[in-house]
Amino acid sequence: MPATTVEPSTITPVARLSASQLCRRCDPTQFPFTTTAELPDSPLVFGQDRAVAAIRFGIGVRRDGYNLFALGSIGAGKHAVVRKFLEEQAASEPPGRDWCYVYNFEQPHRPRVISLPKNLGPKFRDDVARLVDELRTAVTAALETEEYRQHHQQTHEEFNKRREQALEDLRTRAAERDVALIRTPLGLALAPMRKGEVVDTDAFQRLPEGDRQRIRAMIEEFEAELERLLHEVPKWHREAHEKLRTLKHAVTKVAVDALIEELKKAYAGEADVQTYLAAFEKDVIDNADDFRRGKEGEEEEEASPLDALIARTAAKSPLGRYQVNVLEDQQSIPGAPVVYEDKPTFQNLIGRIEHVAHMGMLVTDFTHIKAGALHKANGGYLILDARRVLLEPFAWDGLKRALRARAIRIESLGEALSLVSTVSLDAEPIPLDVKVVLVGDRLLYYLLYEFDPDFRELFKVAVDFESSVDRAEPSDLAYAGVVATLARKASLRPFASSGVARVIEHGSRVVGDAAKLWIELDRLTDLLREADYWANQAGHAAVDGADVQHAIDAWIHRASRPRERVLEEIERGTVLIETTGAAIGQVNGLSVIELGGFAFARPSRITARVRLGGGTVVDIEREVELGGPIHSKGVLILSGFLAGRYVPDHPLSLSASIVFEQSYGGVEGDSASSAELYALLSALADVPVRQSIAVTGSINQHGRIQPVGGINEKIEGFFDVCRARGLSGDQGVLIPAANMRHLMLRADVVQAVEAGAFHIYAADTIDQGIEILTGRAAGVRDEAGRFPDKSVNGLIEQRLTAFAMQARAFRMAAAEPKK
Repeated sequence: MPATTVEPSTITPVARLSASQLCRRCDPTQFPFTTTAELPDSPLVFGQDRAVAAIRFGIGVRRDGYNLFALGSIGAGKHAVVRKFLEEQAASEPPGRDWCYVYNFEQPHRPRVISLPKNLGPKFRDDVARLVDELRTAVTAALETEEYRQHHQQTHEEFNKRREQALEDLRTRAAERDVALIRTPLGLALAPMRKGEVVDTDAFQRLPEGDRQRIRAMIEEFEAELERLLHEVPKWHREAHEKLRTLKHAVTKVAVDALIEELKKAYAGEADVQTYLAAFEKDVIDNADDFRRGKEGEEEEEASPLDALIARTAAKSPLGRYQVNVLEDQQSIPGAPVVYEDKPTFQNLIGRIEHVAHMGMLVTDFTHIKAGALHKANGGYLILDARRVLLEPFAWDGLKRALRARAIRIESLGEALSLVSTVSLDAEPIPLDVKVVLVGDRLLYYLLYEFDPDFRELFKVAVDFESSVDRAEPSDLAYAGVVATLARKASLRPFASSGVARVIEHGSRVVGDAAKLWIELDRLTDLLREADYWANQAGHAAVDGADVQHAIDAWIHRASRPRERVLEEIERGTVLIETTGAAIGQVNGLSVIELGGFAFARPSRITARVRLGGGTVVDIEREVELGGPIHSKGVLILSGFLAGRYVPDHPLSLSASIVFEQSYGGVEGDSASSAELYALLSALADVPVRQSIAVTGSINQHGRIQPVGGINEKIEGFFDVCRARGLSGDQGVLIPAANMRHLMLRADVVQAVEAGAFHIYAADTIDQGIEILTGRAAGVRDEAGRFPDKSVNGLIEQRLTAFAMQARAFRMAAAEPKK
């Protein structure tokens, strides 16, 4: 475009940025080390003072609901930092307790829970198993002694003798009255007798009538006595059985008392154990025969674990009820437990009751109760990924229910949802004392806080992690310590000072701010690993700046296919972008696309058309529902700017349309609103705009240019297009002055600016920008309130005044009566 003389103006000239302003370098010579091997380990909480204070507060408050939610960007290293503090705190806290389920002798479907100090659970389980083995031997021996057999036999004989004596007495008295007591296959019976012999039916009929009558009466009398006697026999049998039971109890009690008393003394301070052992002892005495059957029924061959499980469940082994089910063996955990559950399903959190298929049925018992993450972390800390908990059906509700009740009730999902009504175990709930830490992103935290009232009550402590920290010389050295520690933890080569400097520069680029350092530890570690790989390929003992740059370039190459296809279409002319010349109502805008974590700019042609109308600015993107609400807001701000600056004494009488040319997807954001305004002003003033300069920035109604995001990608995107066509020396990008602190441009862009082949302009106002784009003074109002005639603002106001006058003429003509 030919050079145009700019008219004098009171507007502050726009700043053309020097190469030194485009990227804040990190000088490796500032570091007092050669490689990071010389640096001590860093605690990896650099820049996280807010989060650290919140963690310490949340751990220290021992009140209901003061659980923690660690929120921050993905890759911020939240999990590692939280776990480090939890483990340090847990090491100084008392260990968790062992929780055991045992058989409930009164209500078998409701297993009882026993709480024991750490390490006593497995010991108690083994002690009870040993006791059962000893009891089998002791009970069997006691019930097989000669003395017990004699007493047992004597009781049986006494019962038989009493029964036979009563029958003999009845038989004798009946015989004296000519009635015989005889045994038949159907039992005892009475029959007539004559001279000591039983009379058959024919002989009985030949007896005199008087004798028959007398004998019948005697038989009826003795039948009544026999019936009374037979009713007494069960009573005598019960008395004998009670004597035998009392005898067995006495003998068994002597055998088991000493063994159980020994175990009671070993657990004298545990009230739950004492209660259980008392019920245990009573059940052993009441079921002494089970111990004899258990001994006699043992297989020579040891059964498989599955067979043993089925046998216990199906009651094939009555002694299975004397086992102790220790939910979680914490012997190897020092201090309070710190547990991370990678798959937080409902059952993995709350626990489950397993079943075994046997004889076509699903059966279970208390030994099939399995611990969940809440059991493992009870008395300590549980770390969960918030997103994973929410994705698992019913896991979130189960977790909240346990935290509210401060108890863990193990139940199947079918029971919890009332979908099944089968008889199952109703295990006694376990008291819950745990501090839960959820780890997730900020959006998830704010959504839960807004829409789930329970969340506010249960997770009162927000641990907000920073993704960046202020950059200064002391912080650079502290950051080097972080790099050293991460490299050692990942078993990488040490980093040379030049490698650390390049990591710092790249970190500022990632966060989009030259005055910030990148502290997302997970993503930073990925960069260090990739740089270490290239250092290995190059045979370097330490990772230097070239290795870090190689890692950055390699990642960009892997991710940049979409960007290259966009540039290819622009080079071919499929996407129309001008980088030379000038055009009226046409500006090169810049938008950013992010795919797969890789962001790049796509230059877009923005055009505007104006004519006489009703004062509306039509956003074509919005009209076809391709424009988002923020973009639509930006376009409406244009109308506010026009109405506030021009033709204050006339109505705004234009009709304008603005569009992103060749845009076939959604458009969102207001970062192109300044470019849209420049196109509109160019169309109104009928002044051409330089196509060699691309524009980005949002505006307010007063014409101030506001900062936008993705500024580095936008500049580089237009630079790539210009370089592909050949840098002419007058190409560049116009950015908001407020974005200058965010500049961390690529080395090739900085070099082109330094050589004068490309330019970066920083503007505070629309007037500054329009002067750069048009080469003409923007113009300010004089004392009379008029813009200079040849200025851009003067031309715009003249055009709008003409529109207003034409509109007035049309209205007057329409109001005249027709002849």
